[in-house]
Amino acid sequence: MTTRLLLISDTHIPGRAKRLPETVLRAADAADLVIHAGDWVAESVLDVLEQHGEVLGVYGNNDGADLRARLPEVARRTVEGVRFAVVHETGASARREIRMDETFPDTDVLVFGHSHIPWHTVSPRGMRLLNPGSPTDRRRQPVHTMMIAVADDGELRELELISL
Repeated sequence: MTTRLLLISDTHIPGRAKRLPETVLRAADAADLVIHAGDWVAESVLDVLEQHGEVLGVYGNNDGADLRARLPEVARRTVEGVRFAVVHETGASARREIRMDETFPDTDVLVFGHSHIPWHTVSPRGMRLLNPGSPTDRRRQPVHTMMIAVADDGELRELELISL
């Protein structure tokens, strides 16, 4: 069995967009699980995504008490044998992979946000670190982004960074 994943972060609604882009909502409909790495800003974004499917999310530094009451700071789930952890912030990019190996020793894939910069690296012990960027607030990036992937038989496959 395979599980289709949509990875997003830093939606910052309504500050950066009025609503989620239709491309994101279609991807959520096609996914078995939506992973959101924080900075939703409006609780309504969580409500909307939950109408499109199952959501695994965390709160970010810009999220208020309403979202913090519903979401953890760190979320963990094993999907098709792949051990995921989700967190908003990982700190500076320098030595990130080494720090995250120490912080998340029992994780195969760490999904994070905060910087709005798409990121895909592998730590020294083999953990994949993924930042999907932002579908609504590109900051200094050329385009808005999200990621899709498939978890299957203990592996993360078909990882794709999507430009919106």
